[in-house]
Amino acid sequence: MSDEILTIQELAEYLKLNEKTAYRLAGEGKLPGFKVGGSWRFKREDIEQWIVKKKQETKNV
Repeated sequence: MSDEILTIQELAEYLKLNEKTAYRLAGEGKLPGFKVGGSWRFKREDIEQWIVKKKQETKNV
């Protein structure tokens, strides 16, 4: 597992989202992230776990 930290721009690219969408989801607490000096950061490991969780939730619907 990686300790890599992603910026909002890198996260948006990784998830193939518009940056505004990534900001909105992070601000709403729907993406696992944290702020450093007012800028959003995301651990790649947390995002990968979030993806697995979302896939499982989708299966159960």
